[in-house]
Amino acid sequence: MRRFFPAGGTTFPGLVSVLLLAAAPRAAAGQPAREATGPPAYSIVLVGGTVVDGTGREGVVADVAISGGRIAAIGDLSNAAAAFRVDVTGLVVSPGFIDIHSHADGDDALTSPIGRRPMAENYLRQGVTSVFGGQDGSSTLDVGAFLAAFDALPAAVNVGLFAGHGSVRASVMGEDDRAPTRDEMDGMRRLVRRAMRDGAFGLSSGLEYTPGAFARTDELVALAAETAPWNGLYISHVREEGGALLESVDEVIAVAREAGVAAQLTHHKIIGKHRWGGTKASLERAAAARDEGLDVTIDVYPYTASSTNLTILFPNWSKDGGFEALRARLSDPATRARIRADVIAHIHAERGGDPSTIVASRCGFDASLSGLSLADMALSRGLEPTVGNAADVALDLVERGSCQGVFHSMSEEDVQRVLQDEASMVASDGGIPAFGQDAPHPRSYGTFARVLARYVRDLGVLTLADAVRRMSGAPAARLGLEDRGVLRVGAVADVTVFDPASVQDHATFADPHRYATGVVHVFVGGTWALRDGEPTGIRAGRALRKAR
Repeated sequence: MRRFFPAGGTTFPGLVSVLLLAAAPRAAAGQPAREATGPPAYSIVLVGGTVVDGTGREGVVADVAISGGRIAAIGDLSNAAAAFRVDVTGLVVSPGFIDIHSHADGDDALTSPIGRRPMAENYLRQGVTSVFGGQDGSSTLDVGAFLAAFDALPAAVNVGLFAGHGSVRASVMGEDDRAPTRDEMDGMRRLVRRAMRDGAFGLSSGLEYTPGAFARTDELVALAAETAPWNGLYISHVREEGGALLESVDEVIAVAREAGVAAQLTHHKIIGKHRWGGTKASLERAAAARDEGLDVTIDVYPYTASSTNLTILFPNWSKDGGFEALRARLSDPATRARIRADVIAHIHAERGGDPSTIVASRCGFDASLSGLSLADMALSRGLEPTVGNAADVALDLVERGSCQGVFHSMSEEDVQRVLQDEASMVASDGGIPAFGQDAPHPRSYGTFARVLARYVRDLGVLTLADAVRRMSGAPAARLGLEDRGVLRVGAVADVTVFDPASVQDHATFADPHRYATGVVHVFVGGTWALRDGEPTGIRAGRALRKAR
């Protein structure tokens, strides 16, 4: 256990109640560093750690002082008085990690995952201090109300939002496959402008999902342009991550060019074993756009499986009008046969023709199905695990309400290539699961620790300094967070302290509800959120808003 102790028994005005709750030392935890003759200069000093500041510079051994919720000093602070001094010798002191693509949010603040589980323990144990929701085109329509709820009753981490194009579209024109009228286009523009005024960080799209899939590029350009006065970011789940990946990347680049905004290819990947290696070409497209002067970046999670709803297997035409319209189509034998044929074609083309790679993670109508693949379910029905039988199982599951799924269809080489790209940063694409329930993707519990353990320490794919930059300084810069993401004097004291030799993800696809270890301390706004590897129970996060 790392030591922390009061200097000379002094207190720090205005912070004493928080410090006593978050960091009250045990009787034998240590001893005073020195006698203090007056009020301490700092509330907390982290002593003797290796400071990796989030800029990509290599780490240096230095002390870090926190005062008033901000970084007050970095350097040799051996003679400085502090209310508490924390021995972090041998540990890394870095900015708190920023998850630029999170599903911690929902339509309503109180019923969202972070509203129901505000301690966000799976994130804190990875060193994450800020999460950004509203992804893949899905968000609350009232960004202002959502953020205000976390002003009033904070979570343990900071929370920011994007405006979701799909949610905006559905609210104005339903889930129909058609172009908007002029009045509908104006209505969508107004909703995006309102979201930006209320603090959204940009516009997200989920073009592989309906109703986003029904939008043409000109619609996306017009709505993304509404974020330009705020320097908003257009962050997109592209139309296709398989056979039409390059055309889909080109569309995001076109939106950036024509709307005059920055753009991000989110959770970038290529699916389908016969296409593995295709990220080389897609990354070259993004690099060419940057050479053209466009601002196009990337994020990635460090796993070879994705997670989304089982309806991703179904053709877009079958989802015209929404989920209930899809279920109604399944009741017509001729239409069901057409849908089945398209699902079979999808499993062959996008999932390598292997039903065992498609696994249910949560089926609201039957919890016993969690963790079973379509092949498993076919076998349980006395059927051979063929693609055709798997398609029949999928149709039945969707007819019963559908399931969230995990899809094993990516290559390790592509993951590493995207992770190493000069414009790439790390994001989880995860959320805050109910601990022990269902079989969620392990990325919610392991993403950031996995990068440090597997891709830095074990494989050497990234240097430690570069990995920290991709998890802190890079997403902060991408979002315009000028006072977070980098350890410098004056910055908000969102700070993570971890052991580079032992930090480790433990969540697996077979056993996903396992917390990461090796993150020792986390400070959110200068307040101890994780101490000696355990949550303090203090919720010091803030609602984050995009500044104009």
